Amino acid sequence: MAADFELGALSAAFYEDPFPYYDALRRHAPVKRLRDGAYFLTRYDDVMAVYKSRRGFSSDKKSEFLPKFGESPLYEHHTSSLVFNDPPLHSRVRRLIMGALTPRAIDEMRAPLIELVETLLDRMDRREDVDLVEDFAAAIPVEVIGNLLDVPHEEREPLRSWSLAILGALEPVIGPDVLARGNAAVEAFLAYLEGLISRRKRHPGDPQQDLLTRLIVGEANGEALSPGELLHNCIFLLNAGHETTTNLIGSALVTLAQHPHERMRLLSDPSLIEPAIEEVLRYESPNQLGNRIAVESVEIGGVTLPAGARITLCIGAANRDPDQFPDPQRFDVGRTPNRHVAFAAGIHACAGMSLARLEGQVAVSRFLARYPRYRIAGGVLRGGRARFRGFLRVPATLHG
Repeated sequence: MAADFELGALSAAFYEDPFPYYDALRRHAPVKRLRDGAYFLTRYDDVMAVYKSRRGFSSDKKSEFLPKFGESPLYEHHTSSLVFNDPPLHSRVRRLIMGALTPRAIDEMRAPLIELVETLLDRMDRREDVDLVEDFAAAIPVEVIGNLLDVPHEEREPLRSWSLAILGALEPVIGPDVLARGNAAVEAFLAYLEGLISRRKRHPGDPQQDLLTRLIVGEANGEALSPGELLHNCIFLLNAGHETTTNLIGSALVTLAQHPHERMRLLSDPSLIEPAIEEVLRYESPNQLGNRIAVESVEIGGVTLPAGARITLCIGAANRDPDQFPDPQRFDVGRTPNRHVAFAAGIHACAGMSLARLEGQVAVSRFLARYPRYRIAGGVLRGGRARFRGFLRVPATLHG
């Protein structure tokens, strides 16, 4: 597995269960040089060392994305957003976002989030069979981020399909159909946001509660985003804020169904919900891959990487490294300590991690309280992607 592994030629078995491949790579080729000259890292310590380095590695993807996307809407978007940029742009955008995601602001979201989850559960209660993704997991984060940016409820319907198309283009290898769908989604998203931003400029909200108004107004010192930066980082927020959290909630419910003993532990002791969500983040990391470029020649794991080397950080492999996590293949809702890297680390640690944790905790705890005997039915469909691990469809019976 390690010798033949190529990120550009993944098998169907990999998409279903990548962890045997990660284990083989960690043991036999932890700094794997791929045919295209890039490097694939699978050990926790190596991944963390890259994340923690402030100057040795760059997140700027212009040189990598131009051959992949050409001069296109996808290229413009992915090279303008927070995640694929270095300071100073990264710092400016992150400061604005974090100002709206303070601990107090997150705590104030709890009551509306509980109300949303209970409403979704009430709707499902009228049915015996449901889809845990479409009817529940995907419906929560799109509403939360929609509220954060104050997107009118009646205008939220296309957000998920746009997001799936744009993020799908980040896969290691894409075909012309994926490229076309991604570009069309960016164009549609931009057209919608231009109208939304125009309306918000005429009728601004409270910058302490409305993140879109905060991004428009900028910082107190007058530093603000350019029109293009504003548009593309709104797309980024709506995409990143809902896709990975959908995967977290969906994977949590599937994994708990697959591990009935751990589900019973959580049902018997609801106080375990916080470590349980952390364990899902470790065990089924919603975002499996990160990327960096070496700014200068550097040694990682005994291998010298040249300046300009493209590096894939395998979060999913690092989170099952036995040198960091005892018995890493075991799902343990009470695992502690659990210093996973599901949210990355360093200056690019996920800005919305506290919100994602809250969504996961509320969604899963409330679902279990209502449907402790739920079971997964046939027809489960994974997302079929290497970078984002989750489900597109999870049919379930609610009452066992």
